[in-house]
Amino acid sequence: MFSYLKNSRFFAQIADGMEDLGTSELMELGAQDVKPTFRGLYFTADKETLYRINYTSRLVTHVLAPLVSFDCHTTKYLYKMARCIPWNDIFGLDKTFMVMSNVSHSKIRHSQYAALVLKDAIVDTFSEWFTKRPNVERIKPDVIFNLHIFNNKATIYLDTSGGSLHRRGYRKESVDAPMQETLAASIIRMSGWDGATPLHDPMCGSGTLLCEALMHYCRIPAGYLRTSFGFEYLPDFEKPLWEKVRKKADRGIRPLPEGLIRGSDASMRAIEAARVNTGRLLGGKGIVLTKRRYQDLHPLRDVTIVCNPPYGIRMKREQDMVRFMKDFGDFLKQRCQGSKAYVYFGDRALIKSVGLRTSWKRPLKNGPLDGRLVKYEMY
Repeated sequence: MFSYLKNSRFFAQIADGMEDLGTSELMELGAQDVKPTFRGLYFTADKETLYRINYTSRLVTHVLAPLVSFDCHTTKYLYKMARCIPWNDIFGLDKTFMVMSNVSHSKIRHSQYAALVLKDAIVDTFSEWFTKRPNVERIKPDVIFNLHIFNNKATIYLDTSGGSLHRRGYRKESVDAPMQETLAASIIRMSGWDGATPLHDPMCGSGTLLCEALMHYCRIPAGYLRTSFGFEYLPDFEKPLWEKVRKKADRGIRPLPEGLIRGSDASMRAIEAARVNTGRLLGGKGIVLTKRRYQDLHPLRDVTIVCNPPYGIRMKREQDMVRFMKDFGDFLKQRCQGSKAYVYFGDRALIKSVGLRTSWKRPLKNGPLDGRLVKYEMY
């Protein structure tokens, strides 16, 4: 019997610094006994909750179901144990698969080689039973297995998400340095925005913050555009229950009030990309998009402002960036009375350039950037 079937225990991967947000979200979605650990959260869930988390979580990137765990000091033993797993209980010859691996503090030192050994064990098992083998696919596999070896203990997981949940499916166009969807969702969540005030992103880029704000307010499940999930390959998968979970979540979708979410950018290319991306979501055409520099906007009073200034990557000279952020600080102070601004800094050294008192600062990573989300209140 697979490990998750014995204890209904799963592992959710989440970006560093978002563990407390992820804990709250998982509990809201019905998870129990949530325990933060390095780069993730252990939790207990029944099947209905597992399906719901994969379909609606905005912050989690992968949900892994442990299949087997065992002490493992050599790749030979890894291969031997993997040959004992009934892989055909999970997928058939007509499906593709891939193996991801992470190895640390163990006698087995090479993650890629460990993944290759597990892959060989899977295909050799099929070859022995059926004289044929399934194909490996690295781009869009049907089934993803995750091998984790830590302190000479191996755990083989099935990725119940079927690929990273941050890929919502709405981003078809992009500009330089796009923000990851889960980070944008965490910014919207931390802002506490609930639609009581209009929301405006004055540097919207390709529209990721706007899309996540729309999905948040309209209660659109994060996985609404996804066509499949890895949990459909679990041996105890119940399709009628999954359909029930999906339909219940979809019934909660509500329309976007006119003018509630707006975005602008100095780049026409960015506005065109944002228009394509937001247009893929229900209600997305109701987001007002304008090509305009923030300096030329009408005053943004009593508004929730969210933005991720991209200019630190596009502008090469540090002095230009410092001047830009000082001007933006003046804009907030002089033309945004009564508003609250949530600004993400990929380069946290620029925070002091804004020249405004911060209400709080929160570390949040965007890929390799160890950035900060900063709140400003304009009275």
